[in-house]
Amino acid sequence: MDVISTYLHLPITDPTWIFFLVLCVILFAPMIFSKLHIPHLIGMILAGVLIGENGLNLLARDASFELFGKVGIYFIMFLAGLEMDLQNLKQNRVKGFTFGFITTVIPFVLGFIAGFYFLHYSIAASLLLACIFASHTLVAYPIVGRYGLSKSPAVTISVAATMVALLSALLFLAGIAGTLKGTGDIWFWCLFLLKFVVYIFGVFFLLPKLIRVFFRKFSDPVIQFTFTLAIVLLSAATAELCGLEGIFGAFLSGLVLNRFVPNSSPLMNRIEFVGNALFIPYFLIGVGMLVNVEPMFHEGKAAVVVAIMVIAGTLSKYIAAYISRKMFHMTRTEGVMMFGLTEAHAAGALAMVMVGVNLEVAPGVPLMNNAVLDGVVMMILISCIISSLATDQAAKKMKVANEGTNKKVRRDSTSRDDEKILIPINEPSNIGTLMSTAFMMRNQQLKRGLICLNIINDADLSDKTQAHSRECLEMATQLALAADVPVQTQTRLAVNFVTATIHALRENDASELLIGLHRQRHKGDSFLGQFAQGLIDGMSRQLIIVNMNIPANTIRKIVVAVPEKAEYEKGFYRWINRIARMAEDLGCPMDFYATETTGNLIMHYMRDRHKSVRDDYEILDSWNDFPALRHELHPDHLLVVVTARRGSISYQKSFAKLPYQLQTDFAQQSLMLIYPDQQEGSNEIHAFTDPHRYNTATGTTRIGRWLSKWIGEMG
Repeated sequence: MDVISTYLHLPITDPTWIFFLVLCVILFAPMIFSKLHIPHLIGMILAGVLIGENGLNLLARDASFELFGKVGIYFIMFLAGLEMDLQNLKQNRVKGFTFGFITTVIPFVLGFIAGFYFLHYSIAASLLLACIFASHTLVAYPIVGRYGLSKSPAVTISVAATMVALLSALLFLAGIAGTLKGTGDIWFWCLFLLKFVVYIFGVFFLLPKLIRVFFRKFSDPVIQFTFTLAIVLLSAATAELCGLEGIFGAFLSGLVLNRFVPNSSPLMNRIEFVGNALFIPYFLIGVGMLVNVEPMFHEGKAAVVVAIMVIAGTLSKYIAAYISRKMFHMTRTEGVMMFGLTEAHAAGALAMVMVGVNLEVAPGVPLMNNAVLDGVVMMILISCIISSLATDQAAKKMKVANEGTNKKVRRDSTSRDDEKILIPINEPSNIGTLMSTAFMMRNQQLKRGLICLNIINDADLSDKTQAHSRECLEMATQLALAADVPVQTQTRLAVNFVTATIHALRENDASELLIGLHRQRHKGDSFLGQFAQGLIDGMSRQLIIVNMNIPANTIRKIVVAVPEKAEYEKGFYRWINRIARMAEDLGCPMDFYATETTGNLIMHYMRDRHKSVRDDYEILDSWNDFPALRHELHPDHLLVVVTARRGSISYQKSFAKLPYQLQTDFAQQSLMLIYPDQQEGSNEIHAFTDPHRYNTATGTTRIGRWLSKWIGEMG
């Protein structure tokens, strides 16, 4: 009986039952509110109101909600930086800073007017309320991610504006707090500026070096995830030491890690899963548990305070989004998206009002009392609801508009794209490289899986050989499942590995083959190896040979060498698509070295189909100039060499020396060799089949300058 009484005691204090109840809320709230056509974010917050101390009093907002909730808001800001298209941010940086300025100034002014003239607060309290109005939190960002709109210009501009508004509000808050404490002199601001500069230097210059070294040395997925989470918390904690909010540091860590976590990687899948399944819902439930609606029904003044705060806060953010939308000539739906993302007040507002409660204008007299705290918390609840509804509605319309605009392009690219990638795997050391390369190259819109093939020598059917085969296929399957990519595994008995691979290619109607570079075990071994050479001679479909000396996510640039007349090969646009998708996923630039005619075709195709890739074009007049490319390469660059089979249009006699050149001049370089598709009718994009469609001159002859220098050194 005593045991039952203990468990029925409210609020629940047993950790097991607390966690169970929270998981039930995370599980059932989206189901229930989706039936009511209400965004699940609102459901999480309202569920927190219901089970909190001011509702049914099932749970107290204990330390677990403080911990997980704080990590949850860090995750929201971290994902905003991690999923951001940096090229899009660069193109829209002026709009982002402009919108940030507008959405800071207008709410700040209206917030001060509401506090000083309508609520009759002191000047200091009104200024603090203005800071709360000026800042906002990306509570609705998970909705954007769910609809796949994180790279939309409206979203990018809103995220950039969020950082501007938050930083501005925090600086003003620091000034108010310093003035009231008597520490806001010139030395205070000099010290703050020094800490800020040191922090920015550490985040953007030292942290990337640490991340790159770590990812190169450690490939274990659990260790990489733990390291990533540690970087987020380190950035957040050091930001707080500098007088900033932790969410600011979490966002910056996302920007820094953006280049190291490809969108199609298993690591990205784990980050999104853990954040959306646990930490972010915990934060939303915790926000709801802060809300106390009782004063609104018993105290008329409390209702008036909340009404003024909500109206002033919502109206000011809407006006800012409307003015910015008109200035940038954006659509009404994009304006609603900008308003929705910048409307919610959560972590920043809560931190600022707590500063006001703890500050004293006189001994025992706080700058803001508990009534103001209750009003701000109610404003947080209502603003989060408005933000979620606005963002959800805008996201649906933008998704429909994008579907309509891209319907024809997507239909053409998917219906004519026969992509089916076959990966022979026999070496465990190569499996991770091959799978991650395939993840980045595949067309995600097609939702087609990969085919992993393991060949067993028919003369050796020992238990050890069969166990090795199962181990290879299981490793590939685990990597594919972690990246949420469908995979089909096959085992084949054969005497001749080349013949077996070509038969598997034909039986599965695979569009291309992805293999690792032969490991030279003996002095007389050739650079490509007998297996690769046999495939080159025996098949006409695209063959990609990969050798990564560093993890793919640490590559900083892709350099592509293209031979003359490459545009006449049937698979010309197929290989461009593959490496362009890699560049998009890695967020790295591409340098194409080609003849003027070929470079023009590549440039216009890239601008039409892969606009987000930063590309540059240099003239490579003759394939004899190819060895001089080594002067352009760094250890963290990927060299892609587009070659051709004997007898094809773009084949040159100098290709016979290519293996020797790669072995001598590019031995330490991460390398990808591409033998384009020669099969009739296999070109996946028909809109660009005319090789003479473009004749615009591009590129400079930087390679020529290196040639002169190289010849001079030899002389």
